Amino acid sequence: MSDRVVHMRLGVLVTLFFVTLAVWFPTVTLSSEVGEDLTVSFLDIGQGDSIHIETPDGYEMLIDGGPSASVLSELAKGRDFFDKEIDVVVATHPDTDHIAGLVDVLERYQVGTIVESQVEHDASAARAFARAAEAKGAKTIYAEAGQIIQLGASTTVRILSPHGDTTNWESNNASVVVQIKYGDTEFMLTGDAPSSIEEYLVSIYGDSLESDVLKLGHHGSKTSSSEKFLKAVQPTYAVVSAGKDNRYGHPTKEVIKRAGGAGAQIVSTIEEGTIVFKSDGKKVWIEE
Repeated sequence: MSDRVVHMRLGVLVTLFFVTLAVWFPTVTLSSEVGEDLTVSFLDIGQGDSIHIETPDGYEMLIDGGPSASVLSELAKGRDFFDKEIDVVVATHPDTDHIAGLVDVLERYQVGTIVESQVEHDASAARAFARAAEAKGAKTIYAEAGQIIQLGASTTVRILSPHGDTTNWESNNASVVVQIKYGDTEFMLTGDAPSSIEEYLVSIYGDSLESDVLKLGHHGSKTSSSEKFLKAVQPTYAVVSAGKDNRYGHPTKEVIKRAGGAGAQIVSTIEEGTIVFKSDGKKVWIEE
């Protein structure tokens, strides 16, 4: 299988590889003295997920868009009015609370590449997203475990799941799970992947799942964030992305107890609003 190269702006910004190939990456020297930080923001979009990543060299990835157009106001904060480009959009799975806002994103922004799972869904938001993606004409890639996205010069995004053809899978099981690596720091983002998928990830990847920040799966539902997975990831921070007084009871007490028992500091968009993490490649902190 050949590698796929995506061209945007002035050159090659994002390269997609498969682990079956010999992959060479340039050596990047990171220094906190330079002041170049990776920014990972868990956006306050209500009951749903939306995560914005900006690399030190200015490349952007948006993972999910939440349930509504509120993602647009979050993306606009601190952004130049004329900046209407996002390099990569990832739709982890076609549930409305993850994908509906991406329809508005595709209408407002020029998107270079769309990464999604192959799972089929007949919800109106999923159909609208498919139409918007086709109209935008962006390159679409189906996510599969083993793919690597080199986002700019210094930030690597590993796709850990799903594996194989997900066409007839249950939507949450087909969630695109990624680990973002910048220097010696990592972020684990799991969509709505349930504990069965987490167990599979532990069996395949083991200690390499260790990450500084973990987005608790399925908004803190008891069906995700198992003890085995938390033990493998060993997060310093565990993030809940959910809406206030949501009807699902997210996050559940069981998950908060499990995450706290694993030694993680728990932060939630319910209480904090948008949560912005910074990494200098050596350590991770929450921006005040």
